[in-house]
Formats: sequence, structure tokens, C-alpha cells
Amino acid sequence: QVQLVESGGGLVQTGGSLRLSCAASGRTFSNYHMAWFRQAPGKEREFVAAIVRSGGSAYYADFVKGRFTISRDNSRNTVYLQMNGLKPDDTALYYCAATAKFSSTRVADVDSWGQGTQVTVSS
Repeated sequence: QVQLVESGGGLVQTGGSLRLSCAASGRTFSNYHMAWFRQAPGKEREFVAAIVRSGGSAYYADFVKGRFTISRDNSRNTVYLQMNGLKPDDTALYYCAATAKFSSTRVADVDSWGQGTQVTVSS
């Protein structure tokens, strides 16, 4: 498995921006499709965005389209989530995830999880 460590979370006002990073180690990073999920208190973990192994394409949950951008740098074994136009509803623990399953948005298909980084958006 690949080990994942997230960073970049914090407290931001409505409309602000944050950039999350996820550093990978262990197994070959470029073998995995990478994704971000989030979990708010009392809610289930949900898919946010994913990017394929090569970085050539990405897909997003409807609620973040046009606001969030996922990217990866395979030379640095790192995946990013640029979050703009943040809203209070975006407040959650954000998890980095690695999966071998192409185009999956399912929690059950994730092979490795990071420990999460907290994002809090104040109104």
C-alpha cells in the first residue's frame, strides 16, 4: 500500500481559498488514481474529486464543480486540491485516497487513506 499524509487545512472565511496537499510514500505513486473525500460531523464520507494516474483527466462531485481543482505531480509523489469560493457547507475533514480502480467514487474501492486534514469555513 501507499502511505498518504495530508496538509494545508485550516480556518477560512466564506469565499476564501485553501490548497490541500497529499504526499505519498511507499508503493509507486503513479500506479494509483488519486482522490479526495470529505466527511462532515454526523455525515457519511463523500467523494469530492479524483484524478487518473497520468493526471490527464479529472472528475468532480457536482457540488464542487467550478470551485475545486485536483492536480498531481508524479515527480513529487503529491496530489493537490485547490479549493476556491469556499462555503460553510464545505466544512469537513478532508481525506486523501489512493485507488487502483479507474473512475471509482466509492469509499469501498479506496486502497489507502490519509489521516485527514480539517477545513473549516466560517460564515
